[in-house]
Amino acid sequence: MENKISKAIYANVIIRLLQGPVYVDDTVWRDLLAWQSPIEEYFAKIGIKLEIAEADGFAWIKQPKAEENDDSPLPRLMKKQAISYEATLLSVILREVLEEHDVKSEGNKLYLTQKDIKERIELFYKEQTNKSKLWKELSKPINNLINIGILKLNREDTANKDNNQYEVKRIIKALISNERLEEIKNKLAAHVNTVQQ
Repeated sequence: MENKISKAIYANVIIRLLQGPVYVDDTVWRDLLAWQSPIEEYFAKIGIKLEIAEADGFAWIKQPKAEENDDSPLPRLMKKQAISYEATLLSVILREVLEEHDVKSEGNKLYLTQKDIKERIELFYKEQTNKSKLWKELSKPINNLINIGILKLNREDTANKDNNQYEVKRIIKALISNERLEEIKNKLAAHVNTVQQ
């Protein structure tokens, strides 16, 4: 006879966290806070850490790096994704815009149109040919950031893509800390200087 194992009362929260960040307006947010300790314990058993940024209204899981002297490191659950120069540049811009938004206290959510994004990113492209190419291909870095959860299409305008509206998801603050932001900005500046020489 088969022993039936009952599912945990917080199983829905575990599954949602495995799918990606959970935000304060998600249906599982209250369950996450109510069952925080057993959820943390569950993930800790498999080498994953639950992070909750209540002030910013989101939670996520991350897999800490293996210790150098660890004889049997765990396989990576979440693979790192390489993103293009344009997507990296856009990530940095969005992170800075979110920081400005938070300083001005203009609400919890940040929305930008594709036109807003164009205006901010064009400052990094001095040559007109590079700008024209970027405008044609702007959907690539935007889609890349949608796929990794940094942007979410909020409103689509099929007649004029410049009016497409995106929400900048707060997980970007966890993915790009202030220290990492400065590091990336320095690398981007070095890349721009090399290209312009």
